[in-house]
Amino acid sequence: MCDTWVSLRNVTKSGNVIFAKNSDRPIFDCQPLVFQPRHNWHQGSTVQTEYVSLPQVPVTFAHLGSSPYWCWGYEEGINEFGVVIGNEAINTRTFRDFAEAHSNGGAPLGLLGMDLIRLALERTQTAIEAVQLMGNLIEQYGQFGAAVPTKTHTEGGYDNSFIIADPNEAWVLEALGRRWAAKRFTQGYVSISNQATIRTQWDLGAPDLKDYAIQQGWWLKENRDTLDLARAYSDPQVSRQVSHIRAMRSRQLLAGHVGDINERWMMRIARDHYEDTFLQGPYFDAADPDFLTLCMHVSCADFTWGNTASSCVAVLPKSDTELPVFWWTPGPPCNGCYVPFFVHGSQVPQSVSRAGTFGKRVVPPDQVVPDQFSSESYWWLFRRLMDQVKGDAISSSPNYYPERNRRVRAVFDSLEDEFSSQLPQIANTSIDHRPSDPESFARRLDAFTAACVQKVTSALESLLREFEATNS
Repeated sequence: MCDTWVSLRNVTKSGNVIFAKNSDRPIFDCQPLVFQPRHNWHQGSTVQTEYVSLPQVPVTFAHLGSSPYWCWGYEEGINEFGVVIGNEAINTRTFRDFAEAHSNGGAPLGLLGMDLIRLALERTQTAIEAVQLMGNLIEQYGQFGAAVPTKTHTEGGYDNSFIIADPNEAWVLEALGRRWAAKRFTQGYVSISNQATIRTQWDLGAPDLKDYAIQQGWWLKENRDTLDLARAYSDPQVSRQVSHIRAMRSRQLLAGHVGDINERWMMRIARDHYEDTFLQGPYFDAADPDFLTLCMHVSCADFTWGNTASSCVAVLPKSDTELPVFWWTPGPPCNGCYVPFFVHGSQVPQSVSRAGTFGKRVVPPDQVVPDQFSSESYWWLFRRLMDQVKGDAISSSPNYYPERNRRVRAVFDSLEDEFSSQLPQIANTSIDHRPSDPESFARRLDAFTAACVQKVTSALESLLREFEATNS
């Protein structure tokens, strides 16, 4: 499960493109935020992704990425040019065919959706460049391989849908094995969940997209010109009801604020538990098989799948006098605190880029050990807080969530308001120093983010002490 959405310039209050994503992962799948500076590479260099080695480009661009602890790539990220990307798992006929072929020894491993995100952030300066690069990589290397820790390639793999945005436009790209299609958006809003959404019209794509569907018997030859991509390529053996409901909910929340959408409303969408609807409650019981809420966390600690592992809201600049701001929080955003990070800085605080006991390193998923708590990991501190708020850390506990979450939100909402109020002055002061003193410019941004993280960490540790002291 994941959800990704973007509001274009004509529907936001400030006129900025604003992007958001909730990354839903296994409950132990720690997801640090990492920073990679711009880097020059020697001729003949290569880069090793999760499964595939590629020729390196002469220069890779600075970027921030939210990266599972075992993974080379990112669930979401932003680069120095304001290109931002997030992905969704989708169930397709192409993946089912690859999985069957792999089981019979006939399908090589390819790129993960998370690999494609990082490669595009490192190598492109606009959304259209990212779409074209990703399309070329999909055709050349394909997608296949486990993208879920502790799972095999057939159990933990999937095809991908992406939203790719820059300060002027957004694209939905759907990757279908070695084929793809992409649709451009310059106005309004777009939201995707775990299903293909491109139907009969797209702007770019693999040249044989229609012919392949006909060849495989997924579409009638006489109806070639009206091929419905989502209908032809989606796996009919997998229900799309849950992802459809989630996508409709995010679109409903966006539609209700057209012209007034800002980063705080995007955060509100990320935290959604169907507040003020007939579907009441802070979360659905784990016995309910449908994960309907945009902010996902199950109600028992031993349920291995069902946690929003990170959430971002990226505000992209509408002019050269603005900076892209990457608001990010680990864990379920309903219980989190968004902090502004800057790709034009030079680092992120060490605790933010640290995993737990397993560490942050690239390992094949079927060789991964579930990560565990470390007090030095920002992500794991938030995971511990979530356990305390829900009551999962307490044997036979009642439902603590409503009362304790209200306390958490009172603390973290105040901090987010404080960071928002300080941000314009910090950004404007830093921009004034960018041409003459780039190192000072980056240090100012780093210092502001570090101070925000420190305030959040102090508040988080105080909340943990408070809740642990009152546990029955």
